[in-house]
Amino acid sequence: MSSPTERNRYPFRSAVVKDAAVKTVWVLGDQLNRGIASLSDATPVDTRVLFVTSRRLLASKRWHRQRLHVVLASMAKLARSLRMEGFEVDERLAPTLADGLAAHRAEFVPTEVVAMSPRSWNAVTMLEHHGVRVVANDQFLCSAETFAGWAATRKSRLRMEDFYRWQRQRLDILIEGDGEPSGGRWNFDADNREPPPRDGRPWPEPELFALDNIDELICAQIDELCPQAFGQHSNGLWPTTTAEAEQRLNRVIAEVLPLFGPHEDAMLHGEWHLAHTLLSSALNIGLLDPHVVVDRAEAAYRSGAVPMASAEGLIRQIIGWREYVWGLYWLWMPEYATRNGLRAHRPIPPAFVGGTTQMRCVDRCVADMDERGYAHHIQRLMVLGNLALLSGIDPQAMTEWMWAGFVDAAEWVMVPNVVGMSLHADGGQMATKPYAAGGAYISKMSDYCKGCAYDPKKRTGDKACPFTTLYWDFLARHEEQFRSNHRMSNAMAGLRRLSDLPAVRDRAADVLAALDAGTL
Repeated sequence: MSSPTERNRYPFRSAVVKDAAVKTVWVLGDQLNRGIASLSDATPVDTRVLFVTSRRLLASKRWHRQRLHVVLASMAKLARSLRMEGFEVDERLAPTLADGLAAHRAEFVPTEVVAMSPRSWNAVTMLEHHGVRVVANDQFLCSAETFAGWAATRKSRLRMEDFYRWQRQRLDILIEGDGEPSGGRWNFDADNREPPPRDGRPWPEPELFALDNIDELICAQIDELCPQAFGQHSNGLWPTTTAEAEQRLNRVIAEVLPLFGPHEDAMLHGEWHLAHTLLSSALNIGLLDPHVVVDRAEAAYRSGAVPMASAEGLIRQIIGWREYVWGLYWLWMPEYATRNGLRAHRPIPPAFVGGTTQMRCVDRCVADMDERGYAHHIQRLMVLGNLALLSGIDPQAMTEWMWAGFVDAAEWVMVPNVVGMSLHADGGQMATKPYAAGGAYISKMSDYCKGCAYDPKKRTGDKACPFTTLYWDFLARHEEQFRSNHRMSNAMAGLRRLSDLPAVRDRAADVLAALDAGTL
């Protein structure tokens, strides 16, 4: 049971009055919205609400401070809102989530405890083990059961593009009266891969939300309870209420989405956000409903306010990629999280955890992560993930590092994206070929190489780009495994033509040693 000291860590918490026996709705940290399935029809007359913060979970990782703040502040602010509505709310800091539940039951003796299904395998197992009635999660447009039904109908391997088109038709999104896709094409991704613009355009600056007494208390609590946490404290960049999330969405539709499409894969040293929507953290803890985002994006396209490529690009990210990853997580867990098909065992390098590096691209991405708990999808996949793939970083260690470091991270997000997409640790179950690239890709899609100590065109010598060197070494290390992969045929042919491969591999050994030592 939580001690009085633990209970008093919430000075903004009103005194709890023991009413007649009512049910308890337990709201977990990935479902922070009044409209969730377990809470939408509840009233203060028949329902008490429980929030539990787990000491074990806080101590389980080296969390980014803003990652913790987004969840803990959002929990506290929803609790405050529910109290204002008249609900009796019990907030607890406990050794574990299960301990918090047990203490609540002992104190209040609810008729039953109900929770919406959380977004992690272990959390669902825990709720079922402790007799919590679990109702279906309604925060996705495609449930895990519906996805499994779709997957069972596929005669060949699962493909995101097939799922995305099925979603479009099933949900009637960007579909015309004749059943054809709006704009005459299903996918405008080819229009959204332009390199960084050279015109110095002003990207819409994200608003900062005012911090209040709850934010201050949560920051102090993080410092006390999580001394291992890293990164800067919140400055109000990330929404922590549904109202703030909706305010950001309004701005995205009006100012950001019209610019979103063409350069969504670009990376610029001095522009950390470009035209990315910065909605993912709010979506992934439930502050924002994906149905609303998709409806607003489609309406903006149909009104002529947003180009098709931009609207389709955002909608594809949400009803395509996001929901595809969600479905694969539930389809393949729990074994999938342990996959390590390339037998990669290198630890997280110092350059990722506070060390210095002369690799300008890595230095910039890690600095962005430290300052905001954020890097956009190409930074994660083609800089941080690519380096992890090429150097052989352990996929489970990489999953944990990303899960703890990004404000929008969760296990269901990171396991498929890291194990499958970034590190090809599933042997091609999710992606038919590894997303491996040398320095040429980074040079094309960013300005990071300008002024870097390394040359992306060189693969040997002290000035050779580590990405370029490691790319060829990676192919050589796994030549037998990739030889029969038809999507790797060009890369393997290039490897066979490499006259200086022994020198490249010698340079790669030096690069890996320097990466491990933090001197690269």
